[in-house]
Amino acid sequence: MRDMLIFVVIGGGVFCAFLIGSYNSLVAKRNMVRNAFSSIDVNLRKRHDLIPALVETVKGFAKHEEQTFTRLIEARQEIRSGNLSDSERLRVEEQIGPGMHRLIAVAEDYPELKSSDHFLHLQRTLNEVEEQISAARRAYNAAVFEINNSIESYPSNLIANAFGFQCHDFFEADADSRGSVNVSL
Repeated sequence: MRDMLIFVVIGGGVFCAFLIGSYNSLVAKRNMVRNAFSSIDVNLRKRHDLIPALVETVKGFAKHEEQTFTRLIEARQEIRSGNLSDSERLRVEEQIGPGMHRLIAVAEDYPELKSSDHFLHLQRTLNEVEEQISAARRAYNAAVFEINNSIESYPSNLIANAFGFQCHDFFEADADSRGSVNVSL
């Protein structure tokens, strides 16, 4: 009888240790996802801060690109409104990148703009921010991969379901970004 009691106590202790360890691991992974998303957010805010300066600099040279300028400003305002879920926000952010690249491409048609120190500084800053966003997205996707694996794998999925942990969406390129690029020289 005493041996049975010892076995039950040890078994209960091992189960509690497993439960606590699994829960803490899931919390740590969830926090990694939040941290990685926050890194994306910081870099996207840097890009958003560049949009007005870049638009105003190019606007004087390329009046025919008004639609591109308008869409960039509207997307920026939509994101800043705070009315979007994380998934919706990521989709809108994916639309800003090509618009910014279009804006830079427009500048290629204007040698005076292209040689402007202010424009060159903005362009360099934008390139740096885009590289940081790309790195932050990779870190975010790695964190999402980790937590989603834990949430979907047995036996940690039992703890994840019991405590309401949910899978996260990966940061993926939209359909337009996945197509082939035509380059003509």
